[in-house]
Amino acid sequence: MTTPPQPAPDEPAAHRPVPQPATSGAAPAPPTAGPATAPAPAGPPVRPAPGPPGAPGTPTGGPPPLPRPVPLPPSEWQLRWPGPTGPARPVALGAVGVAALVAAVAVPLDRPGLGWPVAGLAAIAALVTAVVRPGATGAPGRAAAPVTGRVARVAWAAAALALLTVGAVRDAGWLVVLCLLAAAPVAALAVAGGRTGRGMLTAVRMAAVAPARSLPWARRSMSAANAGGTLGRSLVSVAVSIALLVVFGLLFSSADAVFAGLVTDLVPAGSPPDLLGWGVRLLVAGPLLLGGAYLLAAPPRLVDLRFAPGRPVRRREWVLPLALLDGLFAVFVLVQLTVLFGGSGHVLRTGGLTYAEYARGGFWQLLVVSGLTLLVIGGAARWAPRATRADRLLIRVLLGALTALSLVVVASALYRMRVYTDAYGATRLRLFVATVECCLGLLFGYVGVAVLRLRATWLPVLAVGTAVAALLTLAVLNPDRLIAEQNVDRYLRSGRLDVGYLAGLSADAAPALARLPEPQRSCALDDIRDRLVTEDDWRSANLGRARARQLLDAHPIVPAALTCPWPQRW
Repeated sequence: MTTPPQPAPDEPAAHRPVPQPATSGAAPAPPTAGPATAPAPAGPPVRPAPGPPGAPGTPTGGPPPLPRPVPLPPSEWQLRWPGPTGPARPVALGAVGVAALVAAVAVPLDRPGLGWPVAGLAAIAALVTAVVRPGATGAPGRAAAPVTGRVARVAWAAAALALLTVGAVRDAGWLVVLCLLAAAPVAALAVAGGRTGRGMLTAVRMAAVAPARSLPWARRSMSAANAGGTLGRSLVSVAVSIALLVVFGLLFSSADAVFAGLVTDLVPAGSPPDLLGWGVRLLVAGPLLLGGAYLLAAPPRLVDLRFAPGRPVRRREWVLPLALLDGLFAVFVLVQLTVLFGGSGHVLRTGGLTYAEYARGGFWQLLVVSGLTLLVIGGAARWAPRATRADRLLIRVLLGALTALSLVVVASALYRMRVYTDAYGATRLRLFVATVECCLGLLFGYVGVAVLRLRATWLPVLAVGTAVAALLTLAVLNPDRLIAEQNVDRYLRSGRLDVGYLAGLSADAAPALARLPEPQRSCALDDIRDRLVTEDDWRSANLGRARARQLLDAHPIVPAALTCPWPQRW
């Protein structure tokens, strides 16, 4: 056993060696010169921060490192519409493809027909398959839609289907076009939701963007299916099914003439123009239906989406203009009451016009006044302060008076249109504009209730619903037949008739035109008969044209009466 060296008596304590513990088989640590320090912890070497070129410790052999990109915050659309996180279900994609094929084959483009509601039913059946339970393929943590929201979507879907069904019932092309144009935003509300004004506008915009956003979603599903071999087997099954149908269908058609006629009626012609039309319709219907399935798989959150409140203005800044406008409306209403009670004699004495000329010259101006008044009421309701009781009272009094006076203006415009129609006859434009004026009258009634309650959250949905109901009501009333009946009644009273205009109406007007005496009857129905020469198949089947054909078969046109002296149009 060795003894550690002892320090000299005169050696400072700081320079004395630190005794080390004795370990077996290990040499004692050598004495350190200088003060004793604790050992540094082990770890990776710390690199100095890069400095400017040429500074000590800065490498000069390459460019400085690029800064990391800062992620942008999510937009409002991304927060409200994150979209489904998982791939699309193969059943949903298959149903969308079948519905797009049905729409491409069934939709007629040359005339209204049964193909439109058939395509609508196929689209609804396909989109129902995209509705999944919360947590399956939707956004994580997404709660189930409230019952009121689901009921509203079902109602919008039913309204869209009803608008498409007009094409199978009425032959009036202008009415069918209006219904088809209205069915597009209504279908957007059915798949995207939205109950406020801004929410409904955003729903329509999202439905327009959804086809583009749904493509990566469908591609993920196809990639997942292809990895497991499901996609290839499904394609082979579809190809085998088509081949079997074609082979056995051709054999059965050659064996039986009745079956061949049925196949000919069901399967459309396959000429190159028809094939091109099918392809175009398939390219349009496919992305639209896929976008609808994408929206239904993870619906956006639009219930609480509203426009930002306007900045309130001072009381005198809005009270004075509205008070003056109310006074102007009151004076006009008093004049209208004088005209209504005074009749045509008062108009002839004061204006030097006939009553029909007076009505024709004022209706369009009153229609513009009705639309501008709605804008004024909306602006006042947005920017008028309502913090105090006096502010709320002024809103109710001034806006309520303007709404009530506007209802009188609407009634005056409708009265003028009735006088105008009695003098010059009914037309499609006059009937449509009168319908718009009636809708404005209903809208003013809704606005009056909203002004009294100082709440209008329900107004956008009710306004859109009223517009849809107006179109469906027109379809039920059969506008072309209604126009023909009014003109026929006017002819029986006054002997004035525009046969040229009546001949341009659709086949819906045939029952009313059949009431005319000869030769006016044959002259009015001759053009309609020429348009009915082409028979309808199941895609273009139409109730109005079918009734017109039955009427003309039962009471044919008299050839000797076709010398038609067209009177001057009014």
